Amino acid sequence: MKIWNIRLTKKRAAGAVVAAGLALLGLLLYLGRPAEEAESRLLDTNEARVEYLAQWGWEVDPEPVETLQFLLPDTLEEPYLSYNVLQRSQGFDLSLCCGKQVARYTYLVTNYPSGREDVQVNLYLCEGEPVAGDVCCTGADGFRNPLEYPGGPTA
Repeated sequence: MKIWNIRLTKKRAAGAVVAAGLALLGLLLYLGRPAEEAESRLLDTNEARVEYLAQWGWEVDPEPVETLQFLLPDTLEEPYLSYNVLQRSQGFDLSLCCGKQVARYTYLVTNYPSGREDVQVNLYLCEGEPVAGDVCCTGADGFRNPLEYPGGPTA
């Protein structure tokens, strides 16, 4: 049997109390943050992607009409450079994903302001996070617009 003797001074006791308090405060701050905040931009499920588009103001058919995986080149060249101008205007930047796998999910928009039924929204994800997006319509009178709902989100 061993006996340990520790000489405890007021200074050491105060230091130990302060250290324990700081450790407890750090733990409470870490555990107290919402899980949504920690992973707020991860869109690993279809439900999360549809909800994300709703935050931009878009109502879409719940299942994508197309899903595509591709490898973004190591350096952006046309047409990616032109497309990235649109993305940077809305807070995204495709250049951060150069050389990485990107997934594109295309949904049919059900609440386009003019009532058009041929409008789609594209959402691009890299490592589960949104890196680009657009609202588009192909054809003679087609267009490609930013993700933001005209006039702001509807919700």
